[in-house]
This record gives sequence, C-alpha cells and structure tokens, in this order.
Amino acid sequence: MLSIVTPAFNEAANLEALHARLVRFFEQAGGDWEWIVVDDHSRDETFGVIERLARLDSRVRGLRLARNSGSHVAITCGLHHAQGDAAVMMAADLQDPPETIEAMIAAWRGGAQIVWAARRTPPSALSAFYYFVMRKFVGMTDMPAHGADFFLVDRVVLDAFRRFPERNVSVLALITWLGFRQASVEYDKQPRAAGQSGWTLGRRVRLLVDSVTAFSDLPIRLCGYAGVLLIALAVILGVVAVVMLPSVGAVLLFLLSAMFGLTGIQLVALSIVGEYMWRALDESRRRPHYLIERIAGRHPAARASVV
Repeated sequence: MLSIVTPAFNEAANLEALHARLVRFFEQAGGDWEWIVVDDHSRDETFGVIERLARLDSRVRGLRLARNSGSHVAITCGLHHAQGDAAVMMAADLQDPPETIEAMIAAWRGGAQIVWAARRTPPSALSAFYYFVMRKFVGMTDMPAHGADFFLVDRVVLDAFRRFPERNVSVLALITWLGFRQASVEYDKQPRAAGQSGWTLGRRVRLLVDSVTAFSDLPIRLCGYAGVLLIALAVILGVVAVVMLPSVGAVLLFLLSAMFGLTGIQLVALSIVGEYMWRALDESRRRPHYLIERIAGRHPAARASVV
C-alpha cells in the first residue's frame, strides 16, 4: 500500500480537485493507497472538506493540528501516521502532479529507498540560495540542486525517521541526512491551482536557520576563522605601526591593531565556547548512533529497530 501525505493550510479550494486526480491516477496505476491530509489549523473550511471526503472515500484520513505549527510539523505528523509500504509527500495546491508518482514508484521498485521529485526549472532566488547553502556548506550533496519538496520514502526510512524526536529541523534536510539509497526523477512544477502560499519570508528564513543549525557547526567555525583573521591583521598593523614610529599615523595604527586584536580574541573565545555548546546540543538531541538499512537472516533485535 502507498500512503500519500499532504500538509494543508487554507487549502479548502484545492483538496477536492487533488482527491479526484489521485483517484484517477490510482485507477490506472492500480494498487492500494491511502491519503492522509494534515490540516495545519487552517482558518478556512479545509478540515470540513477533509471530513466530507473521508465520508465519501474510506481511503481518506484527516488530522487537524491544535495550532498552526508550520508545514514541516504537519509533514512529520503525516509521516508518523502513514501505514503504507512507502509514503509520498505532496503539496495540496496541485503544483505537484500526481502523475509523477508513477516514475517515483518505478525508481522505488528499482531499489531506491528515497526518491526525490526534482524540479526541472530553477526555483526562486531565495529557494535557490537555501539549496546552495545546504549542498555546498552543510554538505548535503544528495539534495537536488533545484530543490525537491515532493518525495517518496520507503517503510524502512519511515521507521528510521520516527526515531528522531527533535523539533526545530527541516524534514527534507533530515531525510537527506538519513542516507539510505537515494534517487531522483524530474518533473515540471505546476502553477498553484487556487489560494495563496503560506510560505512567508519569515518562515523561509527560519527554515534556513533551522536547517543549518540542525546539521552543521559552520556558523561557529566561521566565528573562529574571522577571529583568527582579525588577530593576524592586528599583528600586521602592529608591526607597521612600530616601523612608522614616532609619526601620528603610528598611533592610529596601534589603536586599530588593539581594536582588531581584542575583537579577534573575543570571536575565537566565542567559537571555542560555541564548539562545546554544539557538542552538548548534539548529545541532547539523542539522535541514534546508526540506522540499519537492510537485514539478512534471523535478527529479532535488529528487525525491531527497522520494522
């Protein structure tokens, strides 16, 4: 069975159309499926539409969050409740064509455990910057260059994902970080069918901060590098000031040298403290030391960790 997980915030105008397209797709593709729609505490009739669809179609399940918590919390909720052999996360606004699922299923049956539906066309400048930072600085090279928020994950990956209780984290970055066998298929992202996106600039910036701080200590290290650079500059200015004595310019260079030196020492000290705090944070997350991808033979303890 395939689980379709859809986070929804003020998507009452789109859900019935998306349901109809899912029904048509699975009538042609075959197979059992379920649709889990997580209402992120919408202000419109989103959950009313979900209830109506659930009465008409037993494959539809709805969950409404008690407060607006953001799409990544809604996605997490949906993935935790998915009962299928694999789960597909797709948006409610019809920008992700259900027909793309066929290629994703083919890649999954070919052995991939995580299948990204990667956009053919470049995203917006802010989104492109986010994916550039994640790939080049955080080190998640498996993340598609043009981004992918439409994906399929195997049951093994779903069970591994459940072992991560942390809150302030990007679901997409976490799934990329998990590892396993990853593949991608390309598709053309469609225009939004109706309504407005809930992705404000503030939420995009917060996602970038959460994604970087959850998986990398790069900002702390940059403070240390900047501190060392300022200390080196202070030493150079100090040497030049000694050469220029007793001119007035030498006094100014001494002041600049002292200012740069003190600032550099502070940044280095901050980075040292930050390194200790990062390690304490990393331990407090309680992330598992390892994840089992596959097992062979009779291993009850190992099987319990992945099934």
